[in-house]
Amino acid sequence: MKIQRFDHEEALAATLGERLLDRVARAPRLVLGLPAGRTPLALYRALRERTARDRVDWSRVRTFNLDEFAGLGGRDAGSYRAVMDAELFSHLPIDPANIGMLDGLAPDLAAECRRYEAAIAAAGGIDIQILGIGANGHIGFNEPAGELHAHTHVATLQPATRDANAVLFGGDPDRVPARALSMGMATILGAREIVMIATGEEKAECVAGMINGLITTRLPASFLQVHPRVTVMLDQGAYGAYSA
Repeated sequence: MKIQRFDHEEALAATLGERLLDRVARAPRLVLGLPAGRTPLALYRALRERTARDRVDWSRVRTFNLDEFAGLGGRDAGSYRAVMDAELFSHLPIDPANIGMLDGLAPDLAAECRRYEAAIAAAGGIDIQILGIGANGHIGFNEPAGELHAHTHVATLQPATRDANAVLFGGDPDRVPARALSMGMATILGAREIVMIATGEEKAECVAGMINGLITTRLPASFLQVHPRVTVMLDQGAYGAYSA
């Protein structure tokens, strides 16, 4: 893993935003894997501000989001599609047909997972997968468990994960759906390049385990150790427990 440290979240976001937009300029058909949640918000702010300033062309870029809540559609305020539209997609000159999202309202969720895997494959795979990390070490909605799913699947969310997403549901964890659709570990690791963002002191312990610990299903992010091209970008809080 390549470890990069930043004094604050804004510097991290600005650096990564610049790198991604430079890649878009050099490879207009770039395929990006994107997370939702709190961690990437500063990155998305940087992307939309520089896109507007420099008139970056997103028209041929493809995106695939990591996950979505089961039982929610794109018009539901708590859905990740709604978050992505508000924070990024509605601000970019991107073709809506090139935005890949899981459908939490699909009548057959297993079939929807298979459709998503096929769509990623048809796009030629993901070039750069951006990840956040949960305080329990999850990536996407791949929660700590005795075993992990390889491919896109229906996940049962742990209480800590529902607590972390409560802000999207009026602060009430009980309103957070108990299940979600998520890329699996093999799907994530199939990306040609991975960038992990971790910010805040609450992430420091799992970041240290991800980098220095054993590879274990109890810390799903630890599987990033097996990927040949991973960059971990940390702010001052998140790298507090990590020592090279």
